[in-house]
Amino acid sequence: MSRYTGPNNKKARRLRFSILENNKEFIKGKKRITAPGQHGAKFQKLSNYGEHLYEKQKVRYMYGLNEKQLKNTFVKATKMQGVLGLNLLILLETRLDNIVYRLGLANTRKQARQFVNHGHILVNDKKVDIPSYRVKVEDKISVKDRTKENFFMQDNLSKITTKEFVSFDQKEMSGTLLRLPERNELSGQINEALVVEYYNK
Repeated sequence: MSRYTGPNNKKARRLRFSILENNKEFIKGKKRITAPGQHGAKFQKLSNYGEHLYEKQKVRYMYGLNEKQLKNTFVKATKMQGVLGLNLLILLETRLDNIVYRLGLANTRKQARQFVNHGHILVNDKKVDIPSYRVKVEDKISVKDRTKENFFMQDNLSKITTKEFVSFDQKEMSGTLLRLPERNELSGQINEALVVEYYNK
């Protein structure tokens, strides 16, 4: 299954979940009680399997992955010590595109992925154009000199908010992953245990 490239608002309404983690998809009004579509059908009660699938889809669309990428990330998480669900989220959070988003250089993960794909991002002063690149603690993430005046980046910096597990120098336009994120610093709308159960069935 390919990566979803459509509008976030439609997918957020379908999932009843803010993909951007800031509820901007619902800013024009209250969350609608009907599913997307012409006739405003009501959301149906999910089966046990549906609940697991629903939670997996939330994670997939939030981090902008296709099905194969998420499954491969889960397999990597099973080989790590610790809590499997948290390990999965940590692997997703330390993707380069997600760190660019967390630093505030992009206002969506989709935009962050574009910045990385187009070669605008440096890791320890070397160009990395692979969005799934795994950022390590203390890695320095910066922007190419010729990209620093990019209108979209500058606009994003004016509204910057970062998580405590990253640091960012706005003047230098560079940041660092200080440590791995803790569970309470990540989305409380995700139940990663259900994602684990989905893949373990």
